[in-house]
Amino acid sequence: MLQVRTGPDQTWEVEYNAKAPITVNGQPFAWDIVAVADGHYHILYEGRSYSAELISADYAAKTLSLKLNGRVVEIEAKDRFDLLLDKLGMSNATAHKVNELKAPMPGLIVDIRVQAGQEVQKGDPLLVLEAMKMENILKAPSDGVVAAIKVGLRDNVNKGQVLVQFS
Repeated sequence: MLQVRTGPDQTWEVEYNAKAPITVNGQPFAWDIVAVADGHYHILYEGRSYSAELISADYAAKTLSLKLNGRVVEIEAKDRFDLLLDKLGMSNATAHKVNELKAPMPGLIVDIRVQAGQEVQKGDPLLVLEAMKMENILKAPSDGVVAAIKVGLRDNVNKGQVLVQFS
């Protein structure tokens, strides 16, 4: 079972099982969905046609951002374990403040997109690290304020080296 939320007052209980039809709030949910391109879908539901585009997905946080017929919809899903943690008052048990961003691999800093004192949101690009001829955008792991940037442009860095500190 999933609890799917698209706004403060829009919540659905979704039951799904490989051996049974999908139900939403206890009612069968009959729809037809076809992938038309990477991240683009065509949906038929109750005789109406919908165009859907996956804008972003954070599978760890169980959130999606979709463009549905040109309108952006933010979707949050909670499984039975998330709901149990909420019930026990432990929904933020896995959240933690991150004080620094470390290099995930050795490489070369080719772009710095923030400065000390700048406020950042989770997912904002901070640095670009070139490794194995690929550019990797390193993003903010959580909301915060950049306290210090510990590297410079064109610096070679080692795996585990502190790149950015947060306050």
